[in-house]
Amino acid sequence: MNNKKDSSVGANEVGKISVVTFAIMNIVAVVSLRGLPAEAEYGLSSVFFYVFAAAFFLVPVSLVAAELATGWPEKGGIFRWVGEAFGPKLAFMAMFLLFVQVCVWFPTALTFGAVSLAFIGPDQTFDAALSENKFFVLAIVLAIYWFATFVAFRGVAAFTLLSKWGGIIGTIIPAIILILLGFAFLFSGEKIQIEMEWKDLVPDLSNFNNVVLAASIFLFYAGMEMNAIHVKDLDNPTRSYPLAIGMAALGTVVIFVLGTLAIAFVIPSADINLTQSLLVAYFDMFKWAGLGFLGPIMAICLAIGVLAGIVTWVAGPSTGLLEVAKAGYMPRFWQHTNKNGMATHILLVQGIIVSFLAVTFVVLPSVEAAYQILSQLAAVIYLTLYMLMFSAAIYLRFSQPNRPRPYRVPGGKKGLYVFAGVGFTSSAIAFAFSFIPPSQIAVGSPTTFISILVGLSLVFAIIPFLIYAARKPHWRSENSDFAPFTWQVEGVHPGIENHSDRHTESVTEMHREGKGDAQ
Repeated sequence: MNNKKDSSVGANEVGKISVVTFAIMNIVAVVSLRGLPAEAEYGLSSVFFYVFAAAFFLVPVSLVAAELATGWPEKGGIFRWVGEAFGPKLAFMAMFLLFVQVCVWFPTALTFGAVSLAFIGPDQTFDAALSENKFFVLAIVLAIYWFATFVAFRGVAAFTLLSKWGGIIGTIIPAIILILLGFAFLFSGEKIQIEMEWKDLVPDLSNFNNVVLAASIFLFYAGMEMNAIHVKDLDNPTRSYPLAIGMAALGTVVIFVLGTLAIAFVIPSADINLTQSLLVAYFDMFKWAGLGFLGPIMAICLAIGVLAGIVTWVAGPSTGLLEVAKAGYMPRFWQHTNKNGMATHILLVQGIIVSFLAVTFVVLPSVEAAYQILSQLAAVIYLTLYMLMFSAAIYLRFSQPNRPRPYRVPGGKKGLYVFAGVGFTSSAIAFAFSFIPPSQIAVGSPTTFISILVGLSLVFAIIPFLIYAARKPHWRSENSDFAPFTWQVEGVHPGIENHSDRHTESVTEMHREGKGDAQ
């Protein structure tokens, strides 16, 4: 997610992002400790699910996003990639869906922050009851979200700083502590709550619920491509981006696998609660280690981690949508920025949408039910984006075969087809399974549940096409520095094979010098 100080100021003037900072930003964007209790219920077999999802989803996403981000490094992220392959109409749909997806996802992530803050008191029984209070959850969700929006208003320097240090304090350090305590509990000889035999490692895949889990866990790794929109803010992005992504991917898998097992060692599967069990595990482990006073401190750290992740996501898609709007795809209202170059109107409208969705926590039967419904809606939208991304990578090898790609998926053309094909197939399967109501949580009528998901998914997919059809020439900002697609500058069509071997930066420079045909 790129950010500019204003429409004419480049990243060099607001500071570069280091490899380590970028890797941490990606870990924070992907890793959420809040999801670990749901997988801890499956004990040792959760390792199989994590490794399976990493092999068939995380690795393809990381490799394909690295090729796309370094081959087409201009602003836009998934908008740029899809547009280069299939044209601006589908590209705008992809950017719009990314914006909608994060709006839907915010309340689910923020719920975990609210639960964390509920556990800062001395009475764990009272804290658990407070975390189930829908009005308390709503108040905290809104407070954290709007504070994150305030930070985003202050520009790239502010939110990257908070993302880095908030991620370290609220995600990475708590993950390390969770893993150390959990495995200390294991090696101490205490009775653990799961079986640790080889036969328990591979789940029974003839059980349909296990198959659904294997697909749904893919979304645990969603977001590794998100910060690709910041690729030009890196020093030497051709080298730095793949390196940072590799570091982030490895760190993500380790945290998920070991963190989930740590919870499974301590909390019986029958007692696991989607929103509370992580905090309960920390409290139990600290009590066992004679460090009970650290429980409330850890709850505060986890809330900080949520804030760091939210800031990263608040700033990213809104900035991407701003650049697309300035390129002429949305009315001038959506193009308003403050002195830090942040999309104030988009951020405010995003906040109103998130606030409205957060209210659903008050009207739905339980916090858990609302959490699950919004989570699956976010999954449906996000998986649509992944299918578009993988399709674009495959098609660009056909339509722009000679375009320089500083980083290429290993194995040449066949390697790309394998990795992108596996990623697309995995995303499609997970997409289909996202419409299946969860068996563990009461969400009301299954027919109503599916109808809501299908209906909202269709509405969100249709809206960007209507906006695109209504676009006007005066929507394009006169000071927009958003580069046109390479096929536009070179006077060809995305559906026709283009043999140009110019790097996209060279094509962009040609456009700036007035030698090419603008949008």
